[in-house]
Amino acid sequence: MSQLRAAAARGLRRSGGRAVPPAGQSRKGASRRGGTPAAAPAPPPAPHLFSHPAEIEALRGDLLAWYDKCKRDLPWRRLVRAGCGWRWCLCSDSRLLPAVWVSEIMLQQTQVATVIDYYNRWMQKWPTLQALAQASLEEVNELWAGLGYYSRGKRLQEAARKVVSELAGQMPRTAEDLQKLLPGVGRYTAGAIASISYGQATGVVDGNVIRVLCRLRCIGADSSSPAVLDHLWAMANALVDRSRPGDFNQALMELGATVCVPKAPLCGECPVKRHCRARHRKLFGKPTPVPDVEDCGVGGCPLCPPAAEPWDGSLGVTNFPRKAAKKQPRAEWTATCVLERRGCHGALEFLIVQRPSSGLLAGLWEFPSLPLAQDLPEEQQREVLADHLRAWTGQPVVAGNLQLIGEVVHIFSHIHQTYVVYSLPLDGDVTLDPALSPSRWVTEEEFHASAVSTAMKKVL
Repeated sequence: MSQLRAAAARGLRRSGGRAVPPAGQSRKGASRRGGTPAAAPAPPPAPHLFSHPAEIEALRGDLLAWYDKCKRDLPWRRLVRAGCGWRWCLCSDSRLLPAVWVSEIMLQQTQVATVIDYYNRWMQKWPTLQALAQASLEEVNELWAGLGYYSRGKRLQEAARKVVSELAGQMPRTAEDLQKLLPGVGRYTAGAIASISYGQATGVVDGNVIRVLCRLRCIGADSSSPAVLDHLWAMANALVDRSRPGDFNQALMELGATVCVPKAPLCGECPVKRHCRARHRKLFGKPTPVPDVEDCGVGGCPLCPPAAEPWDGSLGVTNFPRKAAKKQPRAEWTATCVLERRGCHGALEFLIVQRPSSGLLAGLWEFPSLPLAQDLPEEQQREVLADHLRAWTGQPVVAGNLQLIGEVVHIFSHIHQTYVVYSLPLDGDVTLDPALSPSRWVTEEEFHASAVSTAMKKVL
């Protein structure tokens, strides 16, 4: 019996890397209320498993051979190749900043092409744990500006400080310790660092891996549901190559990023196509002699597509994976004013203020802004904005002097943000109240060099 089948038979649900009992049962195996023992969930049907060791070994060999030949040349991989096998090239010096850690944090929710320049600048500026730990949040935000999800950079620095001050400069080397000890390191990131940098035989599950595994085994239930994710983690841990775990995990992610893509996958070029049940289904209809995954649904299989969403022959392998409808971002409106003045050398300057140290865009700089009620008339917008600006400028601000420039729309992951942009030229010197949030006047060049969000660059 394979490790995956054994894990499924135990019926454990995992949360944050920690095994927990099925719903309604305590950690010590207590029964549900009423005294009836809780029945363990049935293991997934065979069509959704890799149950034969020979097939697992063949898949590993096919995937790694393809990866060795076709992998992309990425800067963090160059460090790995230059060193000792799966480890990063400078692993003998514990002071150095692990390349994989930085790249994996930057790659969360961000495409590889976008990350490369940021990664190179980061590693050049802070090559050691100590250098990053000593940097200011302002410096971190300035380098991160434009990459999005700014809390990632902040947590990366917080983790470096913890390694230096509390862990004697020694990085944790197992997925369990990485996730437990370092802020900003979740289950996926911990598995990636532990397998690629330190050779731990642990799997990883990200969006690319989810897509590959769901197609390989025709998993059509909601891929974001806890039950399906638990199954995918168990599968990833069972499949990972024990001698080359880091390369195997990177190969699986590389396959999803370059071949097994969401739309128009290159199935003819796939190194593991002979193991792919979604492709077999597309080419030959119901596979034999293996039971068709549709037959699993008769018994309420938790991994099959819902009965209301049958196989669509026109979609082929892109029937998988399936996701629940994405929640629409909430709509918000913000009034933003670009205050302008002429500096002592005649250059045009803009007032920027620093956001709070927590929450959305924490610690970044922006033009003075305040939230607006939905559908607030323009005249009332001017009045509330003028009141807000009086505190910053220390002088009266006439609402009628605010010039409406237009609107800027910026989509965050969970917010559809509309900035209503106003402009206000100021004459003479302006004294800013030091009791308010930090603020400063900057030229356009200084503005772009500051830790400002992409949304504020759009505003300017």
